[in-house]
Amino acid sequence: MPDERVEAAIKNWAPRFTSQGVDYNDFFRTTARIQKWDEWCREWVATGDVHYDLAVKAKAKGNLWSAGEAYIAAALSYHFGKFVFQDYHDEYMSAANKSVEAFAKGLKLLDPTGERVEIPFDGATMVGTFRRPVDADKRSSPVDKPPLVLLLPGLDSTKEEFFYWENVFLKRRLATFSLDGPGQGECGYNSHIRPDYEAAVSTALDVLTKRKDIDPKRIGLAGVSLGGYYAPRAAAFEPRVKAVVGNCGPWNFGECWESLPGLTRAAFKHHSGATSDEDAKVRAHKLTLDGAAQKIKQPLLVIHGKLDRLIPWEQAHKIVDAVGSNAKLAMFENGNHVCNNIPYIYRPLTADWLKEKLG
Repeated sequence: MPDERVEAAIKNWAPRFTSQGVDYNDFFRTTARIQKWDEWCREWVATGDVHYDLAVKAKAKGNLWSAGEAYIAAALSYHFGKFVFQDYHDEYMSAANKSVEAFAKGLKLLDPTGERVEIPFDGATMVGTFRRPVDADKRSSPVDKPPLVLLLPGLDSTKEEFFYWENVFLKRRLATFSLDGPGQGECGYNSHIRPDYEAAVSTALDVLTKRKDIDPKRIGLAGVSLGGYYAPRAAAFEPRVKAVVGNCGPWNFGECWESLPGLTRAAFKHHSGATSDEDAKVRAHKLTLDGAAQKIKQPLLVIHGKLDRLIPWEQAHKIVDAVGSNAKLAMFENGNHVCNNIPYIYRPLTADWLKEKLG
């Protein structure tokens, strides 16, 4: 019988694993091997190693596409081994580094490929993955000056988790930039979560809008989970953003504190730099859209599911009510957190809506 934390991770996040690209069979084989939470990271790394070995062998045979896909599968397994695994820092960091390495190797072999972009920010370094769509009629010929969508992770997601989500935008000829900002992914090694995430987005846009291969006047944001707070928050203070999507983000993260799984509260404590559980709760209340949402002038799409176990669906109504006529709400009766149990609905909806708004 798996312990409480193992059961909680499976119950809360199984749809997320598979919608983000973890093979259904891998998920059930790996979790079946885990009885204690202490085993979680180790077993997911073992699954990742299987895919990494397949990638190495495929590359040696010249099967580059197969190698690329296997590297991405390895990166996802490594990532989900550590995503809320705060108990053993050395294991966490080892899995994180393996995920970053495998992802980079895979991306080089796939089409559209991607570019690693490092951006100094407040004593740390934000890292993002930039990808451009390719012209369907001319293989690997970049589309001229596409719009750009920044994809913002949440509390425990990272840029490595977004490969298949990026592809949804790329197929619609939207460029993507998946960002590890403060308290996230690689940037989180030397920084903590901050309520004013708009500072990170503005710094990223200072760099990205200078590029010659995107249209700097057509910038969109899409954030999931806590990123569903970051994206609207950034739009409120950043006029270069022309449209924004917030998926299952909080109006006030502190208001959600008691409904959060223990694993999520522990992850927030770690990534926020809190010194105690009570300090973490205080910091969570500082992540609020009150006073910011009222400033949003761009079109905003808020997506939420009534089966969300982490962020109560009523939070979405607070956001939409504060923004007013510029906001549209897409509420799904059968959607869980991030609506990862219905990705075939929320992903096309997000990409199609942004494509329409960005032109």
